[in-house]
Amino acid sequence: MEMDYESSGFIKLSEAARTKLDQFSEGTLDNGWATSTEISDKAGMIALAEKLNPTIGFWDPLGIVDDASPETIGWFRHAEIKHGRVAMAGFVGYCLQSNGVHFPWGIQGQFAGYDLPAVSFGDIAAAGGPADQWDALPTAGKAQILLVIGFLEMYGETSAALEMDGQKHYVRGGKPGYYPSFQGRMPHPVPLDLWDPFGFTRKMTPERKEKALLAEINNGRLAMIGLFGLISASKGLIVPGLDTLGIAPYAGEVMAPFTAGDTALPFVADMAAKIGTYGY
Repeated sequence: MEMDYESSGFIKLSEAARTKLDQFSEGTLDNGWATSTEISDKAGMIALAEKLNPTIGFWDPLGIVDDASPETIGWFRHAEIKHGRVAMAGFVGYCLQSNGVHFPWGIQGQFAGYDLPAVSFGDIAAAGGPADQWDALPTAGKAQILLVIGFLEMYGETSAALEMDGQKHYVRGGKPGYYPSFQGRMPHPVPLDLWDPFGFTRKMTPERKEKALLAEINNGRLAMIGLFGLISASKGLIVPGLDTLGIAPYAGEVMAPFTAGDTALPFVADMAAKIGTYGY
C-alpha cells in the first residue's frame, strides 16, 4: 500500500512546525497563559504542595518560585515530572540489573554482512553492577541509545506535535508532563506511543487522573532520591539503609557516558583522559 505523503500526518506536522517557526521569527507567537488553567504563580505552587504532602506542605528554601514567571514555573514542573518518570524506570532497572536479570538473547553479532563479535545480554550482565554494565556496552549500542533519547527529547518539545493533540507547550500554558502521540505523524507506522502505550489512562475520570498525577509526582521524587542513593552507595559513600545491601562497587565515572573503550567517537579520548583526575 502506497502512502499519500501529501495528506500524511508527517507532512502536516512539518508544515505546522514551519508555521510555528515563522510566528516566532515575526514575534507573533502566542504565549498561551491568558487562557491557560495550569499553575502560573507561587500561590498555585503552594496549593499543589499541600495536595502532594499536607504534612510537609510548601518547601522552597531557595525561593525559586518567589518571583518566577509562568514560563519558569511550567519549566520546573515539567522537568520534575519527566525526571521523576526516568528515575522510577531507572530505580527498577538498577534493582533488576543488580540481581542479574537480563534478556536471554544476543545484543550484537553477524548482521547484514557485518561480522561483529558476538555479545549477549548475559555477557553485559556479567560485567558487574549497572554502571559497569553500561560501560561494557558496545560503542555503537551506546550511540544508538543516546540518539533515540535525543529524538524523544526533540519530539516531546515540538509545539506543532503537541497542538495536533490539542495541547500546548508547557512554557506556553500547556500541561506539564504531557508527551505527544506518534500515531499518524511518522513517515512509517509506529504501533505504540511513548506515554501510556496501552491506553490505561484514557478511560479515567478527570478526578482520577488528577489523583494519579499527584501520586506520580510523589513516587518520582522518592525514586530520584532512591536512585541517587544507590549510585552513591556504589561509589563507596555512606548511605544509611543501603550500605549493608551488598551493592556492587563502581570504580568508573558515573557522569561520563563514554570510557576509554569508546575512543572511536570524536572528543571521547580527551574526555576519558580526565576521568579520575577531579579528586572524587
